[in-house]
Amino acid sequence: MFRFAPFWRKDLDRALERARAAQPTYQELGGTRNAQLPDGFHHDRRELRLGDASVFERAREGLSKWQAHVLAGAEVYPGNSLGEGETVLVLPGFGPLQVIAPCRIVYVTDEVDRFGLGYGTLPGHPECGEESFIVHRDGHATIFRITAFSRPSGIVTRVGAPVARRVQLRFTDRYLQGLARYAASGATS
Repeated sequence: MFRFAPFWRKDLDRALERARAAQPTYQELGGTRNAQLPDGFHHDRRELRLGDASVFERAREGLSKWQAHVLAGAEVYPGNSLGEGETVLVLPGFGPLQVIAPCRIVYVTDEVDRFGLGYGTLPGHPECGEESFIVHRDGHATIFRITAFSRPSGIVTRVGAPVARRVQLRFTDRYLQGLARYAASGATS
């Protein structure tokens, strides 16, 4: 859903209720868990070294609080949902243009040296596909990796596919930088 006015809480509650009753818009649930991304989609793999292994816990905390999204300029509603099967609305900001992007968390990874989630699109999302946000300790480093497969879903993103694709990649980079800022803000020297 796109519009040029802010969404009111009642609008978000209605959109969330509809999204909770909906099924994902793609068949390949959990496809971002491994390196075998499905054909017929754009594939994105981006990663950023957040620091040494000591920032892992701060990065884990940031992901669990949706800080990659918040610091990239996107709201997540409700902001306390982070369980498998939970439904959230991602609300990226584009100046006066407001967007509601309904998503379902299809998996959560919570291991000693690895934490994150994968969420998939629901009806009303401008794209169709899945995106994962994983932080992990790799030797002496903490790495944040985003993996996604997607294709345009609605008429606006199909007609404006080149622009929509640039915006999508820009937000991916903003997610990386957002979590990097969050992880660094808790670093001790």
